[in-house]
Amino acid sequence: MSKALFKEFSEVSSKQWKQKIQADLKGADYNETLIWHTNEGIDVKPFYHADEFDDALKIPESKASEFKICQSIYVANTEKSNAKAVDAISRGAETIEFIIPSETVSIEQLLKGIDLSTTPISLKLQCLSSEYISTIPSSENITISVDIIGHLAKTGNWYHNLKDDHKHFESIVKQTNTISINLDVYQNAGAHIVQQLAYALAHLNEYFNHFNDLLDDNQKETLNFIYNVSVGTNYFFEIAKLRALRVLHTTLATEYAINTVCTIHATPTKRNKTIYDYNTNMLRTTTECMSAILGGANRISNMPYDAIYHKDNEFGERISRNQLLVLKHESYFDKVDNPSDGAYYIESLTSQLSDKALDVFKAIEAGGGFLSQLKEGTIQKKIKESAQKEQQQFDTGELVLLGTNKHPNADDKMKQDLEIYPFVKSNPVKTLIAPIIEKRLAENIEQERLKTE
Repeated sequence: MSKALFKEFSEVSSKQWKQKIQADLKGADYNETLIWHTNEGIDVKPFYHADEFDDALKIPESKASEFKICQSIYVANTEKSNAKAVDAISRGAETIEFIIPSETVSIEQLLKGIDLSTTPISLKLQCLSSEYISTIPSSENITISVDIIGHLAKTGNWYHNLKDDHKHFESIVKQTNTISINLDVYQNAGAHIVQQLAYALAHLNEYFNHFNDLLDDNQKETLNFIYNVSVGTNYFFEIAKLRALRVLHTTLATEYAINTVCTIHATPTKRNKTIYDYNTNMLRTTTECMSAILGGANRISNMPYDAIYHKDNEFGERISRNQLLVLKHESYFDKVDNPSDGAYYIESLTSQLSDKALDVFKAIEAGGGFLSQLKEGTIQKKIKESAQKEQQQFDTGELVLLGTNKHPNADDKMKQDLEIYPFVKSNPVKTLIAPIIEKRLAENIEQERLKTE
């Protein structure tokens, strides 16, 4: 728009805006009335202005218009999983993620009938074997994700032991030229956004330290990075989180002279999903997918509305895929590269989240590094503290989940519809370290309701 249209109007500074707001408040305190304080320690202001930025706003390398609709499939049965993938592609899925639980899965059978030239495939392995990796066909459109530290954090144990895990992982990285970081466990366990970003960075730094002397300069420049991220319901903060993740990755990778480009695979969080008034989960996942798109995620796997209490089913998966199809092809999310660029609020959040996460990362490194603090239980303790604070906010009604802790339907019955156990399971197995436990906010209130049905 031409500035000539506004040449008769003088510019208004942020100071003048604040003075006007204070006058309109008629004596009410500006900070107490209009400033929102978050769990991340960020004070959200009622307005943001261009004169608050010293440098020109940077344009992200990622493009929101290029996100891929991904269908995630857990491979319990190779033949059925292959058929499901072929069907999903015919119905709009643009890429497939296969979650591989064991080495018994035949990749050749799994990929039967799938055109790799048009449909990229991601293999997320829950087993660790460099020999198994060598049986997977080499293709630019097949990416392989393995994260031994993520497995340790989530389960409390290595796959085998520290030495053997690193030996296998070194071979896998050399074969696949890829390192994956699973930071979804931190979000689903209740870590706030600054913690998620800081732990992702510290998690990555463990790999950087390990591989820095094992890879030559060419390998470092071409190394691929995949972040598996869980996206929460705090709309603008989640947009900023993904943008901040790229900033932090670039900052750390530059120090090691390693590839600064990364791939982000986003999935809606489990933490705010509910079994009662379950259709509300569709609204939650829709806004979470929107945050992922606007934040610049490369691939997005939506979560079916009934995923926490139903087994895989065609209806739930079709609806979840169609949510992304509607966003992409009917809501025109694929028409603008970076629609959140230039939004001073989002830019400010991105900067603050990055700076705060970097401070926490430095504290972790000063304390011995991520693995050391995992073994000591420091990381688990910090996440538990954050989760307890959020749980208290939910229990008191400060944090609202409609249909659960506000406006619940007393006639809603779920006991007969639970096909899978939707609550935290106690694990009697002895672990090397305390695992990071994923838990939904509504679990306690749901368990009480089930008792009275």
